[in-house]
Amino acid sequence: MGSQEVLGQAARLASSGLLLQVLFRLITFVLNAFILRFLSKEIVGIVNVRLTLLYSTTTFLAREAFRRACLSGGAQRDWSQTLNLLWLTVPLGIFWSSCLGWVWLQLLEVPDPDVVPYYGTGVLFFGLSAVVELLGEPFWVLAQAHMFVKLKVLAESMSVILRSVLTALLVLWLPHWGLYIFSLAQLLYTTVLVLCYAIYLIQLLRSPESARQLTLPVSRVTQLLPSISRSRAFVNWKEARLTWSFFKQSFLKQILTEGERYVMTFLNVLNFGDQGVYDIVNNLGSLVARLIFQPVEESFYIFFAKVLEREKDASLQKQDDVAVAAAVLESLLKLALLTGLTMTVFGFAYSQLALDIYGGAMLSSGSGPVLMRCYCLYVLLLAINGVTECFTFAAMSKEEVDRYNFTMLALSSSFLVLSYLLTSWCGSVGFIMANCFNMGIRITQSLSFIHHYFRESPHRPLAGLRLSPALLGVFVLSAGITSISEAFLCCEQGWPARLAHVAVGTICLGVTLGTAFLTETKLIHFLRTQLGRSRLSDKMT
Repeated sequence: MGSQEVLGQAARLASSGLLLQVLFRLITFVLNAFILRFLSKEIVGIVNVRLTLLYSTTTFLAREAFRRACLSGGAQRDWSQTLNLLWLTVPLGIFWSSCLGWVWLQLLEVPDPDVVPYYGTGVLFFGLSAVVELLGEPFWVLAQAHMFVKLKVLAESMSVILRSVLTALLVLWLPHWGLYIFSLAQLLYTTVLVLCYAIYLIQLLRSPESARQLTLPVSRVTQLLPSISRSRAFVNWKEARLTWSFFKQSFLKQILTEGERYVMTFLNVLNFGDQGVYDIVNNLGSLVARLIFQPVEESFYIFFAKVLEREKDASLQKQDDVAVAAAVLESLLKLALLTGLTMTVFGFAYSQLALDIYGGAMLSSGSGPVLMRCYCLYVLLLAINGVTECFTFAAMSKEEVDRYNFTMLALSSSFLVLSYLLTSWCGSVGFIMANCFNMGIRITQSLSFIHHYFRESPHRPLAGLRLSPALLGVFVLSAGITSISEAFLCCEQGWPARLAHVAVGTICLGVTLGTAFLTETKLIHFLRTQLGRSRLSDKMT
């Protein structure tokens, strides 16, 4: 498969996933806004911080390294060995779930049962849901490796919506159930997610014509299960060693990704109510990252991993593939920069209004607006880091991954210390400040790798981080106008003034997008080309 074909599939996966995720996330957004009005801050803090941390830590430690290693291989591989390796995530998940569950029950502060009832049941069910989700890991990797368009987004979106619907119904009808509500909803989410992947692949394999057309590496349902053969090893040891390297890295990355939750959970720097407010703001602020950045990062990680060879510099690889990879990276960096800057500029002036509409006075008063404004800056760094690490992790050799682990170790340690110090000094805003600092360091590391990788080639993809002076001027002007509008029109002047504030922002946003369209012609051409390929592929399939 040529690099252009792989690029077309990656663009198709990203664009299709993006549109579907926007639709389903909007539905979930409305349901969550409804649920929020029936909950206390303390329950939100326990569910969204404490229990979700248990679930995410278990799944991350059990599968993240396996995902990266098994998606990095080329077309020539023994898929039975890869699937055997992936099934090892289940016993690993049981191990982590048991160990972490004991810590959550025996070593951490237990909330007041009158305020947050059934905490022990919540720990049990969230740990169980993590193990259930790992049962679908072989199906997920197989689907991702073959770029099954829409399956991932449909499965995840359907699961999220059903979880939100069940939560809303139980909160409305049986509010006294406490954490039983969220435990059952989480178990439903993981069960539906696994069933979507399993049923789709099983039905596909039962249709021989479809299986041959998609060139699946397995032809029978039983081949998806673990198998032992005397003629070959149980797993591919090269993949296993790469998995171990990624495991060491993923352990550190998890601390960076969920660092503020670990600090809140183990050091008790915030009470459960403040944790709840912070997490709601964090989820709202990262909405764009989940809707736009994550599907793009996951899709183009596969593209870079398939087009580039890990053990070779750019000068030693096929120059056509390197040229395509460099052009794609430059365009992705430009897209991330523009999206992040737009969020930062306009999010600053509309944070308080958004929080008031979403959660009422519980969010729009107190520290909520300040947290959201700081998070808008963090979104800019998230956007750039997602693209740079997407390329870096796809192009690094095993030795480079191991060396990067030492940097991540130092970064993890400094992040935890910095989070604790900044939070003690300025409250929950300190978490975002620490995240910005560490994200900046990670971006610097990735930019250094990219610069070195393309040093011997004529390509300069880092040019994607430069904007035209005209566009920068429009961003600065829009920031000033919307800030003045917020001061005079939002948010205590009533709905007519709020609507006028929204109108001012809409005009500024339109001018900004128009300027970007006129000045960033290379990016516009890239988007048109890839979206055109995506539509053509959809028609052909």
